[in-house]
Amino acid sequence: MQVVTVVSPVFGARCSVLVHDDGTCVVIDAGAGVTDDVLGLVADRGLRPAAVLATHGHVDHTWDAGRLSAALGVPVVLHAADAYRLDDPFGTLGLGEPTHDPSGPLAQALAAVGVDPAGYVAPALVETFGSVDDERSADVVLTFGGLRLVARHAPGHTEGSTLYLVDSVAFTGDVLFAGTVGRTDLPGGDGATMARTLREVVATLPAETVVVPGHGPTSDIATELRQNPYLAAR
Repeated sequence: MQVVTVVSPVFGARCSVLVHDDGTCVVIDAGAGVTDDVLGLVADRGLRPAAVLATHGHVDHTWDAGRLSAALGVPVVLHAADAYRLDDPFGTLGLGEPTHDPSGPLAQALAAVGVDPAGYVAPALVETFGSVDDERSADVVLTFGGLRLVARHAPGHTEGSTLYLVDSVAFTGDVLFAGTVGRTDLPGGDGATMARTLREVVATLPAETVVVPGHGPTSDIATELRQNPYLAAR
């Protein structure tokens, strides 16, 4: 398996393309402005896309999900508890409609790189796993060709935040970064839930697990257990 990284110009959100030796690929977190690079990669390598996965429903990780889903003919896949965000990305962040608040930080970040803040396209094909009603859903195995990922519910940053685990790699979205963790003060976030996720989900991963976060550099669980103050305080 190979991981190809495309960094969105909006908040540096990290998009990962997982490529199996058999040519199957999935996209994790399609932030704003990544579509052309991902489509170019798929075409150049003759890849067979299977899905666009989202670690959570915040729009800096899903802005291009609808476009990529349509262009590749594959579903957008995410935890059921965050699916509602895809239809109202600004409202579910507590920001209102982007055209009503052109001075907002997200609208400004989009406009600064030539992305129309009013140009979001909701995905037409969405598949979900897990349950809206569960405090923490059981693991779900997602199989795409030769790729086998474990989707592990990790709420706290959002209700449906998910770790995608494959081989010895964890795609952590905004749950865990190098040296810190995701914020919990936006709608759907919860500090107590995040603390439980860090204690029961993140800290129990094998020490050698490579951490690929939604923003910033990679790390590993051993390093985070030693140096990340939020894990040290778990």
